[in-house]
Amino acid sequence: MQKPPLDPDVADSAPDDKALTPYDERHVVTYTRLLQAESEGADWREVTRIVLHIDPEREPDRAHNAYLTHLARAKWVTERGRLFRDGGSK
Repeated sequence: MQKPPLDPDVADSAPDDKALTPYDERHVVTYTRLLQAESEGADWREVTRIVLHIDPEREPDRAHNAYLTHLARAKWVTERGRLFRDGGSK
């Protein structure tokens, strides 16, 4: 796996494939930041603004959907996708 970008733009929804995707590999840093923010109890609106680059005041539905789907994907990647444990998809 190549070194992932530090702050890539995100799609409106994270992938929901049953296998790791190139999108997942590009968003390792995003997923890590989301998981860290959640563990620290950060407000989802602040996280959406800073990490996902979506203004929750102007686009509340889009922001909330992006936050929820990317956080769920981050959890899936670490629990079942094994992106962080084995260095990437095969």
